Amino acid sequence: MLVNKTELIDHIANAADISKAAAARALDALIDGVTTTLQKNDSVTLVGFGTFTVSERAARTGRNPRTKEAIQIDAAKVPKFKAGKALKDAVN
Repeated sequence: MLVNKTELIDHIANAADISKAAAARALDALIDGVTTTLQKNDSVTLVGFGTFTVSERAARTGRNPRTKEAIQIDAAKVPKFKAGKALKDAVN
């Protein structure tokens, strides 16, 4: 089952017994807080849930699948998530 943002807001509102508008603001604040922290190259750790970090991906040579021509792929910073023990246990 795929859960979108609206369904997640509904779940938060029901679980926390708050309005959907308040749940939407809380979810947006969480997303904004994680994004802002990662932009500063810091990490966000939610004990039991997991850790969001920024990782450096090195430059590399790839191939254009259409022309088979070699292309240079630039280095990039990419967000990563590592699940915490409680989340891993809940899924298994």
